[in-house]
Amino acid sequence: MARKLRWFDLITVNIFYFSLTTRSQTLSVLVPLLVQDFVGESTKGTALGNIRLWGLMIAVLFQAVAGILSDRNTSRIGRRRPFMLIGALTEVMVFIAIGVIAATMEGQAGYWVLFAAYILSMLSANTGHAAVQGLIPDIVPESKRGLYSGVKAFFELPAPLIFVSFVIARLVGNDNIWGALLVLSSVVLVCTAIAMAVPEKPITKPPYPMDWAPILRLVLMTGAFTAIILGSGALVNFVNQLTSGLSESLRLVLTAAMGVLGMAAAVILGVWASIRISVGEQGGGTNRSFTWWVVNRLAFLVGSTNLSVFAVYFLQERFADQPGVNVEEMFGRIILFVGVSIFISSIPAGWLTDKFGRKLLCFFSGVIATFGTLVMILSVSTGLLYVGAILIGIATGFFYAASWALGTTLVPQKEAGRYLGIQNLAGAGAGAIGAYIGGPIGDNVGFTLLMGIFGLLFIISTLALFGIKEPTMAVATEVFEVE
Repeated sequence: MARKLRWFDLITVNIFYFSLTTRSQTLSVLVPLLVQDFVGESTKGTALGNIRLWGLMIAVLFQAVAGILSDRNTSRIGRRRPFMLIGALTEVMVFIAIGVIAATMEGQAGYWVLFAAYILSMLSANTGHAAVQGLIPDIVPESKRGLYSGVKAFFELPAPLIFVSFVIARLVGNDNIWGALLVLSSVVLVCTAIAMAVPEKPITKPPYPMDWAPILRLVLMTGAFTAIILGSGALVNFVNQLTSGLSESLRLVLTAAMGVLGMAAAVILGVWASIRISVGEQGGGTNRSFTWWVVNRLAFLVGSTNLSVFAVYFLQERFADQPGVNVEEMFGRIILFVGVSIFISSIPAGWLTDKFGRKLLCFFSGVIATFGTLVMILSVSTGLLYVGAILIGIATGFFYAASWALGTTLVPQKEAGRYLGIQNLAGAGAGAIGAYIGGPIGDNVGFTLLMGIFGLLFIISTLALFGIKEPTMAVATEVFEVE
């Protein structure tokens, strides 16, 4: 390290996550509305699913590649910081392009140009995301990773969610898209400037020889993962068509069952095939635990991510007919309640993780998130809707801190960027699986049922914990010293 860790490095190490989540939540409001304007009501779920599938599969591949490149970077300003800076600057240019698209285009042409801009946004965001994920394994001793992961969870979720609710969602609700994008751009630039003060020490030579075989494996990994998602989606759509003539109740039951099975198959088979291709059999039992950790994260994030992605359509279906309801503002309030709940839970989650164990807190998170989703989909009033959002927020705050702390003990230290880039199967794959398979379900049988399917993915996430064997402190991947 270039210097000792100080208290403010809890901020410099993690502030970049604030910009990443502010970006993703802003696009979660803007992109569904723009897609709806471009393609219409009847196919909005399917169109949104397509744009997210291909954008997020690009993210799966590119974040892993960028992780390898940042592992090997010998720049004088550090391994990770150059990638964070390049990603932030190019992302701002993409935001400007999205503003132009929203203001000047319409119909299918607008949809496809937005599609292209979304792909470029994924490339930019994941350039920085891949790099920042290596900072905690690089410079934080294992005894403090729970604390740093808790602060990471704070910057990654509650702080940006509250900010988006109070500022960006209100701008979008008032049709001020340019204002929202300019605020977002400012956030990205300020957070990046602060992150440049991280106490990162440059490396003099790459930690492992450059080998193009891992890059090829990453391409094959992404292709296999995409093929599994496409196959699962095709199977679910086929069953939807077969059940179109049945009674409504039976059709709902069969569609829900196939939706859960299709998403579960995409999660488990996709992760297993992808990790087998990308890292092979090396690591033995460690790789098995790493695989189940990615399954655990992916299943949880399929639920939590897509509850947010399809929330606008869900609110339109359930509450748009009520007098005086503004769906965009209601969505902003949900973000606020989720954000405040994560704020309350994320910092103590780091302490609880270090004291009671990572797996226990992950298990607790899955149970609470399942119950919170049930409350949301059964709500007949906005009050109950917000209670469900609060429960999901608490669960997510606990999960993000405990899960990341768990994962950093399962990856080889010298290849942290590579392995944590591969785990983006969970981050990006969650949106791809939920949106591509779930979008047509929402179009055909409603977005309320789709919310319930996402809730059941929390149960699958919880069951995956039984496949993870945590290493003891004595056999941790490396001993860290802080000067």
